[in-house]
Amino acid sequence: MKSSTEKPMTVRLPADLADQLEKLIRATGRNKSAITVAALREYVEAESWQIQDIEQGIAEADRGEFASDSEVSSFFAKYGG
Repeated sequence: MKSSTEKPMTVRLPADLADQLEKLIRATGRNKSAITVAALREYVEAESWQIQDIEQGIAEADRGEFASDSEVSSFFAKYGG
């Protein structure tokens, strides 16, 4: 019996991705669910971080927290660009 904390999901994969997944399963000895869950966790974490960072930037902009022209010029003078 499956844990009540797990939910089944059906996904259609492009053939090339399905083939790569099968090769990874054979090479690592891990099962399809373990590999898929690990990949999705990593993706969701990265996307969540980016969304949070964007939302923080928008909130700062809404509060009027911008770099001045001289701060921007100093940054580019120091780091190039």
